[in-house]
Amino acid sequence: MIKRIFDIVIAMVGIVILNPILLWIAWRIRREDSGPVFYRGERVGFHGKPFRIFKFRTMVVDAEKLGASSTSDDDARITRIGTFLRKYKLDELPQLFNVLIGEMSIVGPRPQVKWAIGLFNDEEKQIITVRPGITDTASILFSNEGDILKGSNDPDKDYMEQIHPWKTFLNLEYVRTRSFIGDIKIIFQTIAVIFKKRRRK
Repeated sequence: MIKRIFDIVIAMVGIVILNPILLWIAWRIRREDSGPVFYRGERVGFHGKPFRIFKFRTMVVDAEKLGASSTSDDDARITRIGTFLRKYKLDELPQLFNVLIGEMSIVGPRPQVKWAIGLFNDEEKQIITVRPGITDTASILFSNEGDILKGSNDPDKDYMEQIHPWKTFLNLEYVRTRSFIGDIKIIFQTIAVIFKKRRRK
């Protein structure tokens, strides 16, 4: 209950404070190619319930029909504004609406596509017994995921072989050891990673 109240408060405050930035990003996306502002891909949520995620669109229209689910930094489908948004994780900000609705949490295992969940064994299915989150330990440690997949001929295959096992391990650890204090630490670690990228620019 404490976690849910925390999620609602942070989501509401975040949406209000970040509203000018959200509007600016939406304007830039529309200005670039006149396509939709949001990407609403289907993800698997709490207890396996599917939902539509809110993300700022960082790729060309109908990108899912043109390539893999996993995305490398050199993916030709990424738009100019999309490159900037993905670097600083700004494309994830609209998920505050998913949090407000109750489909996601601020902290929790990142939501995955249905085919990836279908590969889970019984132990790994514990991951969907908690609400998926905007950020988690795996997202922090693999904040360079797009760089790892750069140059890949089969991003989905390389993701499943090189990244997925580690993320799954970290997500299971989160489910087993999660706590409110732990969530706070993950939030601050996420902010630190984003600012570190900003300083490297």
